[in-house]
Amino acid sequence: MATTAELFEEPFVADEYIERLVWRTPGGGSRGGPEAFDPKRLLEEFVNHIQELQIMDERIQRKVEKLEQQCQKEAKEFARKVQDLQKSNQIKEAADIIQKLHLIAQELPFDRFSEVKSKIASKYHDLECQLIQEFTGAQRRGEISRMREVAAVLLHFKGYSHCVDVYIKQCQEGAYLRNDIFEDAAILCQRVNKQVGDIFSNPETVLAKLIQNVFEIKLQSFVKDQLEECRKSDAEQYLKSLYDLYTRTTSLSSKLMEFNLGTDKQTFLSKLIKSIFISYLENYIEVETGYLKSRSAMILQRYYDSKNHQKRSIGTGGIQDLKERIRQRTNLPLGPSIDTHGETFLSQEVVVNLLQETKQAFERCHRLSDPSDLPRNAFRIFTILVEFLCIEHIDYALETGLAGIPSSDSRNANLYFLDVVHQANTVFHLFDKQFNDHLMPLISSSPKLSECLQKKKEIIEQMEMKLDTGIDRTLNCMIGQMKHILAAEQKKTDFKPEDENNVLIQYTNACVKVCAYVRKQVEKIKNSMDGKNVDTVLMELGVRFHRLIYEHLQQYSYSCMGGMLAICDVAEYRKCAKDFKIPLVLQLFDTLHALCNLLVVNPDNLKQVCSGEQLANLDKNILHSFVQLRADYRSARLARHFS
Repeated sequence: MATTAELFEEPFVADEYIERLVWRTPGGGSRGGPEAFDPKRLLEEFVNHIQELQIMDERIQRKVEKLEQQCQKEAKEFARKVQDLQKSNQIKEAADIIQKLHLIAQELPFDRFSEVKSKIASKYHDLECQLIQEFTGAQRRGEISRMREVAAVLLHFKGYSHCVDVYIKQCQEGAYLRNDIFEDAAILCQRVNKQVGDIFSNPETVLAKLIQNVFEIKLQSFVKDQLEECRKSDAEQYLKSLYDLYTRTTSLSSKLMEFNLGTDKQTFLSKLIKSIFISYLENYIEVETGYLKSRSAMILQRYYDSKNHQKRSIGTGGIQDLKERIRQRTNLPLGPSIDTHGETFLSQEVVVNLLQETKQAFERCHRLSDPSDLPRNAFRIFTILVEFLCIEHIDYALETGLAGIPSSDSRNANLYFLDVVHQANTVFHLFDKQFNDHLMPLISSSPKLSECLQKKKEIIEQMEMKLDTGIDRTLNCMIGQMKHILAAEQKKTDFKPEDENNVLIQYTNACVKVCAYVRKQVEKIKNSMDGKNVDTVLMELGVRFHRLIYEHLQQYSYSCMGGMLAICDVAEYRKCAKDFKIPLVLQLFDTLHALCNLLVVNPDNLKQVCSGEQLANLDKNILHSFVQLRADYRSARLARHFS
């Protein structure tokens, strides 16, 4: 076939074509040629060549037909485009004409030109509808340039706004396919923002209208569906959903701030958000405080139920206040003491739960409150925290703890009030941290700041007063326990043994038990308090401990050997006092130890000892009171030496 194709070289002459074919065929030459003439072989070659030509003819014919069809199609398409361009131009021309006629018709009197005006108005309306339909079709086909052309023509028609409405409606078709309507809305607005400038001469107005449509129809409907279902039945879910929806809406608004929406887009977007949530935000704080109260009450009740405890009412008013003042000043147990079996009725879990609920309320309050209402709303939440955490839980535990402190003369009393102190201190730290971290930022620049600080100060002062009262009574009980130990264990013969020569010099059994008890209480105080409070309480206990031992020692008469035992006891008490790590307490016991030396010193050396460094500044009556405790005090010799 390739050989055959070569025979069709231009210019084509049939005789020459056959002649070339014959000469190229073996045996087709003349009789005088190099090969003998072979008519059969030549005929066979002609037959085969004719068949090849027929096949070639069929292929060429099919190719021609295909090219003709393609040419016809392109011709039709070209004709359609030419027609469209012509039609487009006629639209523009017609639109210009009808627009001018419409403006002129407005000036014509109706009574004389009513028919003309009606025809112009009808044509104006028909052309406007055609343009909008053309814009709609172009948008569906994605023909941006055609949309721009039609929109430019419609700009001078009344139906231009309808054209924008059509665009906004169609660009939202299929836009909300995910489960996140806020993400869908953001993607839609980003896409339209890139496109709208290529279509409209006022893209910022169109984009703003799209956003307004998204907010007022799509988002408002979604928010309503989410909130109305739980608004009356589930306050917790309602508040959580309101906070979440409002947060996501404002987040979407922040993303849209990147776009050109006109002059004051901040105000524009804020109004859109307000239009969605205004009916929910108007009474938000009422729902918040109502839920917080009921939730807090439930947390407390669940705790007391778990302890199988029925809360007793804590009286207030004139009589109760009078009793409290008397009790604070005299430590009298006005009213029956209750046995709490060591239960502090303070729960860190309860406190954490209450603070967590309040923290969430503060966060919602910050987000959902109008700026002008924020400090007042935050203060309302704070007062609920004070009511349930400080009064209903902490103050109740303090009152119960105070009522559970036994009288100072009780034996083997359970002094668990220090556990109350320890837990109350922990709670105070948590309460103060939330006050600073979550409330202060909401009220720091408002008059409510001083009101909150004053309320916090009053609450803490009241609680500290009760803690001080409880600690004071507890210290009295500790001293009472020591008195019981001394009364039970200390014998008169300890300091005036019958056999002076058969006494093992060591501290007495009473001293051993008192010191063991004191060390245990010192450790408990250190574990129950922090900071300067530890030193303050230990100093008070140490002073009372010293007074107790001082007065206790003055109840006995001392022989020489008994005086040595007393010195050994005081030395042990002094060693115990070192655990306090309070200089004043140690100094008191150092002085007491020096005073005890007066019980055993040789009468001739009394004046010298009394004028020593540790005793020189003491009142002479104190020195005399110790000398009088000596069994040999009545001897003229001793009296003479001390006088």
